[in-house]
Amino acid sequence: MAGEPQADCLFCKIVNGEVPATVVRETETTVAFRDINPKAPTHVLVIPKVHYPDAASLAAAEPGVAADVLREAGQVAADEKVDGEGYRVVFNTGAGAGQTVFHAHAHVLGGRGLQWPPG
Repeated sequence: MAGEPQADCLFCKIVNGEVPATVVRETETTVAFRDINPKAPTHVLVIPKVHYPDAASLAAAEPGVAADVLREAGQVAADEKVDGEGYRVVFNTGAGAGQTVFHAHAHVLGGRGLQWPPG
């Protein structure tokens, strides 16, 4: 059921402490941790503690938690000191867009030039 932890979800396991992660921030509704395969010097994932398969379904069901994810993304950028130089927040939705874990999450990327369009 949406919103409930999923036994086969890697990110739900991180939230529950079953899988280790390098956590950089945690709130009542979110967890932020370093990506294990970083694409930039700063590459942190911000996830809601509730399970929704993607950002759109999270925002539709729990807009306050979706706002928390975005707020925490900004705080991660400030903590990592990339907010002054610029950073990117990315939500991949669907396998064709590169989503590999189907639990809503934001990628916070910074610390190097980020080209446009991304590719």
